[in-house]
Amino acid sequence: MPDVIHLLPDSVANQIAAGEVIQRPASVVKELMENAVDANAGYVSVIIKDAGKTLIQVIDDGTGMSETDARLAFERHATSKISCANDLFAITTKGFRGEALASIAAVAMVELKTRKEEEDTGTLLIINGSKVETQEPCSCMRGSGFSVKNLFYNIPARRKFLKSDNTETRHIIVEFQKIAIAHPAVRFSLHHNDSEIYNLPPAGYRQRIIGIFGKQINQDLIPLETDTSLVTIRGFIGKPENARKTYGEQFFFVNNRFMKHPYFHKAVVEGYTNILSPEAVPSYFIFMEADPATIDINIHPTKTEIKFEDERAIWQILLASVREALGRFSIVPSLDFESGQLVEIPVRSSVTGFPDTPPININTEYNPFSSDDPGPGRSPAQGRFERERIAGWEQLYSASGNAPDQVPGREDLTESSRKFFQIRNKYVVCPVKSGLMLIDQKRAHERILYERYIKCLENNLSASQTRLFPVLIELNPADIYLLKEIDAELRMLGFDIEYHEVNKISVSAMPAGTGSGDPSEMMEIILEDFKNSQSDPSQGVKEKVAVSMAGAAAIQYGRPLSLSEMEVLFDTLFACSAPNYSPRGKPVINIITLDEIDKRYK
Repeated sequence: MPDVIHLLPDSVANQIAAGEVIQRPASVVKELMENAVDANAGYVSVIIKDAGKTLIQVIDDGTGMSETDARLAFERHATSKISCANDLFAITTKGFRGEALASIAAVAMVELKTRKEEEDTGTLLIINGSKVETQEPCSCMRGSGFSVKNLFYNIPARRKFLKSDNTETRHIIVEFQKIAIAHPAVRFSLHHNDSEIYNLPPAGYRQRIIGIFGKQINQDLIPLETDTSLVTIRGFIGKPENARKTYGEQFFFVNNRFMKHPYFHKAVVEGYTNILSPEAVPSYFIFMEADPATIDINIHPTKTEIKFEDERAIWQILLASVREALGRFSIVPSLDFESGQLVEIPVRSSVTGFPDTPPININTEYNPFSSDDPGPGRSPAQGRFERERIAGWEQLYSASGNAPDQVPGREDLTESSRKFFQIRNKYVVCPVKSGLMLIDQKRAHERILYERYIKCLENNLSASQTRLFPVLIELNPADIYLLKEIDAELRMLGFDIEYHEVNKISVSAMPAGTGSGDPSEMMEIILEDFKNSQSDPSQGVKEKVAVSMAGAAAIQYGRPLSLSEMEVLFDTLFACSAPNYSPRGKPVINIITLDEIDKRYK
């Protein structure tokens, strides 16, 4: 019987290894930027075309490589960082295993120009699919310039599974941000299709974060600083009131290396106990310094999962540090005595006593039960406007559809017997024959709007409400590309969006009948909600956008509803095809039966 085990050719082995390290264009950007930082670069330029599918170019002014080093750098496990196993426990650089360049060269066309400062000429190296085609002297600046072209050209199946250009560009921006935040002393720039996304000068950590995420984040940053013999913690955490419902601006670094650490994330969240809702996620930028011998970074090909020697102790230190920062800068309010405004506080005089009580004007003829009387301090026109607004409420949220065949409690109601009231401005309660029906007002409105938006998207029907003045909104560049992914669907729903600078948009029209009148707030809710729904493979883009829009436009908890509004909400909900559940599958209607109520009195 012939032998069946054989060694794979190097080209095939390299492609298999590349599958672990190079998953998408963002992986190439990450590896090349980290190499540039390891080469002590003061400036790193990243240029991409077609989301990195056509070209990824990373240029730095670091130490460069000699002709021999340039050639050896593309061999598997060729590295200048370690020479023995013990060196794995004293790593201070980003790369060390020597597989990044070999993996990139196995799945792309790579061109390298590099020169050391003390050498007169540099080296040009051209490699296609792990095969060296050209190696010759060339004229170039000090440092290294990598051009990676036609990524996955020799693996069509991998290239086919890449996402849209907007999605891949967004992943590149996220990887760029991680490295740029960790190294604020280095100048970084990022260009996509001749458009500048970032141009970050050398700065401190706070200035670098502001440069990446915008000036508005400066108001949200609470300093974090703790020194112990085990670990040093620096950085910033976000104010509780600005926490979001999805992950985004959560960054852990150890020895200037980005890491994912769910265990430490729980420590940060624990620090916000009783001041943050359970579904909210605080932002943070936390930099740890620890002895390299106490951490292990060699447990994953991407080197983002890191183990600590004493994680439990660091968890306690991190928790205490977060609580201390919140106590000093967030929980205790401060008074601003530098605003220049004087506040008059009445003082008791030994002669005159306390100042006179301010007069209060009372309309003794005001009748609160008169429909014609607008009320104290209100004009007749204001009173008429309020009545018209309530009367026309149902037109804003009209929905079509047939009544469901069977909805619990619905058959118990008649027009004459309906009575509604609210509990804590959250639940609409209606007595029915079998007991009490409770309706979650926000989820009910989400269901109504979701079915309306789905109908608009399927039939290309929308009603826009044009704003007198367009609203300019500043977003994270990564969110801009996320917005472009769903731009067509948003326009079908009634949005009119224009893209200006790399991180700014203007909104001149919104869907008619949206609950929020603030386009900036609505855009943030839509983007955050869409991120939260991206992991659901059962929904298409239209369904996800409809869910996000419904969540952004629905009546929020805490809003009091008039009797007519509760009636309209009730009738429109039961006209939906699936009134029992919200678009996310959560219950909308609950019946507390008379038997359940009777049991409480036994």
